Amino acid sequence: MDRDTRTDKEWHSVLTPEEYDVLRAGGTEPPFTGEYVDLDETGIYRCRACGNPLFESKTKYHSGSGWPSFWEPISPDAVVNVTDTSHGMVRTEIRCGRCGSHLGHVFEDGPQPTGTRYCMNSLSLRFDDSQEE
Repeated sequence: MDRDTRTDKEWHSVLTPEEYDVLRAGGTEPPFTGEYVDLDETGIYRCRACGNPLFESKTKYHSGSGWPSFWEPISPDAVVNVTDTSHGMVRTEIRCGRCGSHLGHVFEDGPQPTGTRYCMNSLSLRFDDSQEE
């Protein structure tokens, strides 16, 4: 996979301030406010920053957490795990495998078959209903 290595100035020029805060500065949108929390359409969720395919709709489920949740990424290299020790907690942050943008966190309280909950910010995703990959 080719890496997206845009500069901070370039990211500022292509992202809204809200998107930049989440994707590049590691922010989090308030729960139950994102556009994809309740979306049940068929398609692919891509990184809003670079378009990298991240999750298929068939792995999305309603976790009740207030953020779009998935039980598995579209491929092993679609996302990368990073230890996050902010806010006095130890969590696993999820970043885009192509551009390194912050997407959300993963937890071990999801449904089978994986038991994982990829809890993503809607602002970090772009839904593409044109195809499944």
